[in-house]
Formats: sequence, structure tokens, C-alpha cells
Amino acid sequence: MSIQLVIVVLYILVLFGISLYVKRRTESSAGFLFAGRKLTTLLVATNIAGTAVGAASTIGVAENAFQSGIAAGWYNVAWAAGAVLMAMVAAGKYREMQCTTIPEFFERYYDKKGRVISVIGLITIQMVITSLQYLAGGAILSSLLPDIFSFQGGMVTSAIVFIGTTIIGGLWSSGLSNILSVTLIYIGVLISTVTIVSNQGGLTAIAASLPSNIDWFSPLGGLGLATIVGWFAVMMTQTITAQGPVQVACSAVDGAAAKKGFLWGALLIFPVGFLCAIMGVAARAAYPDIKATMALPQMIMGLDPVISGLTLAALWAADVSTACHILLGAGTLFSQDIYKRFINPNISDQRYTLVNRYAILGLGIVTLWLAFNAVGIVKTLLIGLSLTTAFTLVFLFTIFVPSLCRRNSAFYTTLAGMLTLFVWQVYPPAQVFAHPIYMEWLVCLVTFLLVALVDKERIVLDDITVNETGGGVIGNDKC
Repeated sequence: MSIQLVIVVLYILVLFGISLYVKRRTESSAGFLFAGRKLTTLLVATNIAGTAVGAASTIGVAENAFQSGIAAGWYNVAWAAGAVLMAMVAAGKYREMQCTTIPEFFERYYDKKGRVISVIGLITIQMVITSLQYLAGGAILSSLLPDIFSFQGGMVTSAIVFIGTTIIGGLWSSGLSNILSVTLIYIGVLISTVTIVSNQGGLTAIAASLPSNIDWFSPLGGLGLATIVGWFAVMMTQTITAQGPVQVACSAVDGAAAKKGFLWGALLIFPVGFLCAIMGVAARAAYPDIKATMALPQMIMGLDPVISGLTLAALWAADVSTACHILLGAGTLFSQDIYKRFINPNISDQRYTLVNRYAILGLGIVTLWLAFNAVGIVKTLLIGLSLTTAFTLVFLFTIFVPSLCRRNSAFYTTLAGMLTLFVWQVYPPAQVFAHPIYMEWLVCLVTFLLVALVDKERIVLDDITVNETGGGVIGNDKC
């Protein structure tokens, strides 16, 4: 049995061991979905870092760097900027309001149709992100153990671990596992980067072996300023309202722990991207003809078996941590905003917890099918995350400028965001911006303001109080 296989098997056993250990804490819905709202600052930080540092932040960044240079590392910096924004603007408020989902927030302040359309959009986003974790998982396992896993076999195995550990342990399992995962990621990626650069004669030697059509080590590389700014716009938009970060914030012990956790999480997120980008560029110099998605796994497999096994296990750990969070978020959206709200409002807590587990299983299988049809990890992810623009804009106006909010604002702004992304995808002449996020913000903002002019029915403010600074609102009641 190879060293790499032993490492992967041990890691899988540890993950399932953690899930089984915490299972007794997940018999209630609050324990399963929100870790009993007992996440400390450390657990919030490692959870948000685990959510951020997944397929796109490792395999996807190396894939982009293989094609466009070290500037691909800015993707993780954009994620870190989103975590900082979440800390300063929304994390504490989510915990104080004890909200569970953005659709629930929408119905509380707007109307039922706002909740319905937002849950459709958010579940779509969660499924896109999860499918990409399977894609990266397949790339990692097939590179690590090619005699055992094909690319498709690696995807299926990843799905079994992602879905299984999430169903058993919920957010408690994910939270504790992320301490191990983040530690593994840093140790493995740092050692591999230093070793790879050293083995290839240093950065100067790597640069000399690369094609001259791209400035591989410049701040913008082959990407351009508009693309990098677009990443910041997407990540700072989605972090405020994507279900994964929202669920982590809601699970903190209190608002202060939520805020501090996101700030510490930002520090954990941003360095990994540039390390993976360096390995992606090194892969371009060493293996110019390989598939871009395989750039990072290919480079790591050329290292010492122990180092390569630990590093690819770390990358797989990143994949596991993100996938578990997103799957849990998708299950929460379905169970809370569809099943409990419209199908069985009087469901018992025990039965509701079971429904969440079934929802995770069903959504996990669907997202595996999507993974077999996904291409371009970062590109696909960023297009999907652009849809969060409408949710973020509505949330910010509700919190800080409620006087402009109307009963129909949430529905029509979200609808406009969905239609904009649909048109972007099916009608190329409409792609007049460098990234769909720019068009999303323009269309959603104009739509929101038009609704404020046309619709005269303001949102009800009876259960909202102005915050201590006088500039925003927070809810008194639970969502």
C-alpha cells in the first residue's frame, strides 16, 4: 500500500471519526445546522477559512495561473476582502438577529414571493459551488492515486465523503474538522511551494522557461485589471449573503465572536492563493502540455511521497471543508425555506433534522451530476456567485437605508439579477462588460431604485430599531 493511499485513508477515517464523535450534538436542528450557536472566534475563523479555501482557491487558482500567471493569487485576496467586509458590516448583525437564511430575512421584511425567488437563486448558487468541489476532488485523487482512482472515480469518492460526513455531523463536524484541514493546508502547500521552486532552480529559472507572451510574475499577469477588480466585486458581494458565510455567522457564540472570527479568517485565507499560483506557473514551465486543471496535482505528485501525500491530502481537505459547508447550506435552504415554510410548517424538530439530512443527500447526488458537466473551476464559480448581487444589495439597503425599501423590492431586484445572468449566458452580444458582476450591480441597483419610485408600499418597520450609530437597522425578533 502506497504512502499516499495510507495518508488519504487515515484522513478519511479521521473525518468520519470526528463526525461520529459529534453526532450526539446534532440530534436537534440547532445542533445540526448551527452547532448549537456555540462556535468560538477560533471555530468561526477556521470555518470561514475552510469555506473559502476550497477547489477554486487552490486547484482553480493554479489552473488560472497556469494560463495567466501569478496574478491568479488575487482570487484569494478578494475572498479575504469579502470576509473583512462581512465582519465590519453584517456578521454581528446576523448573529444578533439569529437569522437562519437570506430568504427568511427577505420574507420577514418584504413578502413571500421575495422569499421564494431568493431561495431558488441561492440553492442554484450552492449547487454550482458544490459541483466544483467534486471536480477538484476528482483531480486530486486521480493524480494522487492513478492506479486506484480515475478522474470520475475520484469525483464519486469525494462525493461520498463530502455527503457522508455532512449528513452525520452537520456543522459541528465541519467546524472541528476545519481546524485539522486548515492546518494541513498551510503545512502542505507551504512545503510544496518551497520544494517545487527549489527543485526548478528558483523563480528566475522558472521565468526563463515560460512563454514570453505573458508577464507571468506581474501583478496583473495575463488577466487584466478589469478581471481582478471583478473578482473583488464578486467575492465582496457574495460573502455578505451566500448561505455558507451567513450560516457560519449565525452559529457564533455572539456577535463579537462572529465579527472577530471573520477578521481572523481573512488573515488565514489570502496567502494560500499566491502559493498555489506559484505552483501553477511552475507547472506551466515544467509540463506545458498538461490539462490546466491538473497543474497543481501534477506538480505535487513529483515530490517526495510523504510530502506529496500530505499536500494533496491538504488540498483534498480544503475541498472537503468547502463542500461540507456548502452542502449544509443548500440543505438548510431547502429544508427551512421550502419544506418547513410551505410543505410542513408544523414539523417536529426531530423530524426536521431528519429532513435536513435527506435534503443534503438528494442535493449532493444532483450536484455530483452537475460536476460531470462543469468546466473551468474559477470561471464557472464566479459566474454563479454573480447572482448574489441582488441579495447583497437588498440586504444593505434594508440595514442601512430602509427608507428606500418597498414591499416588492426584494422580488423584482432578485428577478432582474436572474434575468441579467441568463441573458449574459445565452446572448453574447450583451456581454458589454469585462465580467457579469458589473452588469449585475448596474441592473440590480437601477431596478431597486425604480421600484422605490413606483411602489408606494414601504416595508414594515415595527420590529426594526435604529442601531446605535443611527445609520442602520437591526431586528429585535428572531427571523
